[in-house]
Amino acid sequence: MKVGILGAGPAGLYASILIKRDFPTAEIKIFDQSPANATWGFGVVFSEAALAFLRKDDPETADLIEPHMETWSDIRLTHKGETVAIDGIGFSAIGRLQLLLLLQQRAAQFGVQPVYDTLIEDLSVFDDCDLVVAADGLNSAIRASARQGFGEAMYHLHNRFCWYGTDKPFEALTQTFEETDFGCFNAHHYRFAPDRSTFLVECDEAAFKKAGFADMAEPEYRKICEEIFADTLGGAKLICNNSIWRQFPVLTNRHWYHGNRVLVGDALHTAHYSIGSGTRLAMEDVVALVRALKDCDGDVAAALPLYQSQRKPIVDKLCTAATTSANWYEDFAQHMELDPWRFAKSYIRRSNRLSGDQIRGMSPEFAMGLEAHGIDIEEAA
Repeated sequence: MKVGILGAGPAGLYASILIKRDFPTAEIKIFDQSPANATWGFGVVFSEAALAFLRKDDPETADLIEPHMETWSDIRLTHKGETVAIDGIGFSAIGRLQLLLLLQQRAAQFGVQPVYDTLIEDLSVFDDCDLVVAADGLNSAIRASARQGFGEAMYHLHNRFCWYGTDKPFEALTQTFEETDFGCFNAHHYRFAPDRSTFLVECDEAAFKKAGFADMAEPEYRKICEEIFADTLGGAKLICNNSIWRQFPVLTNRHWYHGNRVLVGDALHTAHYSIGSGTRLAMEDVVALVRALKDCDGDVAAALPLYQSQRKPIVDKLCTAATTSANWYEDFAQHMELDPWRFAKSYIRRSNRLSGDQIRGMSPEFAMGLEAHGIDIEEAA
């Protein structure tokens, strides 16, 4: 079996690893337009469930990655000067570049040598392949080659967000909400290395326009963000890495494959950053794809429909929850009118996935805190 992979990010590298693990004689060629030691973004988050999923299917890769992860056991919300902890929600994070280097190391053990610094503009390079994996992200060249064939649909949310890093290591995944003269802002921040954290700044369209960010150079709006979150940063500075203001793209595809070309990760779907890591979803897509190939004894024509039929219900459920969560953030300025504990309850129930009993079982201390503040845990947010 000859396999072509476009994109040597986590999804593409992991696809090469699992294919070579399960099909040792497979010939793989993999290309990426970026250098081997470069990436956009900062940290990658995995829930406890995601790590358990990885360990069950691929304990060797889990053993390689987990020692480099930072872990915590709660989420914290800071609103109106008060911090509310929601216990029992375990997460781990690792630097995106660190993850890539580890996956490169693992792929090399299988003899996979990606070709970096190479922009593939002519997909005929894959004409001799039995299977072509589109792991080239949101702006996928493979998906763009047959948008109608894949049934692509995409729209953008209204809020603006900007990814930064900082050299302040935060204790847990924390969200800090601030009211300013421009409007309401939110920072998602978490430690991904002993001395580094991701720091994502979000605001609604009205605040973005009032602040004048569209007409500013990056150093100017970075300085304003540092001033807005000065108490949270405690003197630390924000670190830029392609830190531009974006609106989140919501991408779906009716058909996950077209001919022998198949989509995974952000080339296939997006899930709002408020619910978890797109990297985790991409790696789980790859697991499902390779399992389908294995179940079909390497028959690509049979495996691709099986991949979609088995994986799609799971992805649809996650993406629906992500969209519901994203909609809560689209109106987070209104939610900020609530007191800190009612705000925290609104936050934890934003995806409509947790009942009162589930919250009690998962986060007993938080549940007791709600009841101590006279808040009905059973009442819908």
